[in-house]
Amino acid sequence: MSLALTQLKLSHFRSHKASEVSCDSRPVAIYGPNGAGKTNILEAVSLFSPGRGIRRASAQEMTRRPEALGWKLTGLLQGPEGAQEIETWSEAGAARQVKINDKSAPQTKLATLCRVIWLIPAMDRLWIEGAEGRRRFLDRTALSFFPNHAENALTYEKTMRERNRLLKEQIRDAHWYKALEEQMATCAAQIHANRMATVTALTEAQQATTTAFPIAELDLQETEGESPLTAADFKEAFAESRSRDIVAGRTLVGPHRSDLYAAYIAKGVPAADCSTGEQKALLISLILANARALAERIGTPPILLLDEVAAHLDADRRAALYDELTALKAQAWMTGTEDHLFDALGGRAQYISVAEDGGISALNSA
Repeated sequence: MSLALTQLKLSHFRSHKASEVSCDSRPVAIYGPNGAGKTNILEAVSLFSPGRGIRRASAQEMTRRPEALGWKLTGLLQGPEGAQEIETWSEAGAARQVKINDKSAPQTKLATLCRVIWLIPAMDRLWIEGAEGRRRFLDRTALSFFPNHAENALTYEKTMRERNRLLKEQIRDAHWYKALEEQMATCAAQIHANRMATVTALTEAQQATTTAFPIAELDLQETEGESPLTAADFKEAFAESRSRDIVAGRTLVGPHRSDLYAAYIAKGVPAADCSTGEQKALLISLILANARALAERIGTPPILLLDEVAAHLDADRRAALYDELTALKAQAWMTGTEDHLFDALGGRAQYISVAEDGGISALNSA
């Protein structure tokens, strides 16, 4: 059974004062001029998964101005577990809350119900900028496979901040570090295992299909040689690095220092040295591989969010992308400035035009 968001209501969210979308499990093509509010719809859909959405914005930043009353999103999710009514909202900039079928729930619960992956223009420089962005990309991908990944990552980051505080205060007594490093080591081992399994899943999914997009060679790299594998290994590594960490005032070993390496296999060229178009094509290939791997693993593809993806592809590549999306039976929400960018989809998709009038977005089903 396909996973699809078949109803979406936006209230005081970004440029949308009161908007509503009704659709089925086919791809959703959203078109309109720049600034009309297209990406805001994708951001709303991304908030049906854990985290801060495609823009990594705070709850306060998402509220519509000038009212600044807060915002609310309501959606009907159809999936293997049946229909789920999901609400998420923020009042006056407070942390967002979630209800599932009218019962309060933690954000982490969304990871088990709604797998959402995305490709947005801000990711176009993924291969040439810092490792932090690549770790974030890998962790979002890992979260789609392992719903507990975010919880492990959050616990690791929180505990590491406490350890870093001790390091900056030049605390040398090992007893202060023991409990923190044990918790960090447990989370670090799980984070590393999830990332490695994700790299393997993406690699196998790319090799198992014929695609119009380039296949990427992937490798999880560490800043200092081989990575520890088990919780005991990480615990030992943290203890051994403690004196260096005190000098640096921060933790120098661990999964927060890893990097994702990618290369264009057919050309034998690192992704960082590829052309802009090739880098984009590699990203699309990985997003499609992620979707195929999930479909194989859990029986249904994820919801895909592809912001302005068509604008960077020629007509043949656009048609190939649409063919692969429909073959996946994935609900893909896509944006573009012109409706003709989606001509190759024809009746395989549903269409929404977005316009802006006086700072308020308005939707029309085409």
